[in-house]
Amino acid sequence: MQRGLRDKGWIETNRIIAFVIDSGLALEIGPGYLGLEWLKKTTNTNLKCVEISPDMIKIAKKNAKEYHFIDRGEYKEGKAEVIPFSDNMFDAVFSNRSLHEWPDPVKVFNEIHRVLKKGGKFFISDMRRDMNPFMVLFLKMSAKTKEIRPGLISSINAAYTKEEIVVTLSKTPLKDAVVSKDMIGIEIQGIK
Repeated sequence: MQRGLRDKGWIETNRIIAFVIDSGLALEIGPGYLGLEWLKKTTNTNLKCVEISPDMIKIAKKNAKEYHFIDRGEYKEGKAEVIPFSDNMFDAVFSNRSLHEWPDPVKVFNEIHRVLKKGGKFFISDMRRDMNPFMVLFLKMSAKTKEIRPGLISSINAAYTKEEIVVTLSKTPLKDAVVSKDMIGIEIQGIK
């Protein structure tokens, strides 16, 4: 599904760059095409990724090889609630379409704060559960194969609303983040 979103230009790479996340060392939580597209559109940048699934890490490494970025990326198995990287290490952290899969978002936001350098930026995007039913139908019909549609609907049903994310962030050091929504999703942007 991520490949389809990338091919349609629906991955938030340009939004991340517009937020001036365009240099240094970034962490991607749940690696996908977002990080690779970010590397493609930036210079003098490097990417480290954390992913819970060994199978997804294999796919991410294969994709990095196809992009010719194997030397600019590192993929590490681990949980987002316990990011396996040092304190104050990253200039930026971003994630696309994985927030609804985080078992404990408060812990993950605390970890994002821990691994970001002072002045580091974060950008988290995901679908939202309260999107217009016509948008849900549009996304369902946009899925290339019928087999991925149940997973899409499951992800939408597990997603958060803007209000729920604001409450969640209020329990973390990232409480001053800006949370916005569009027709299908939410974006969370902020600076440590």
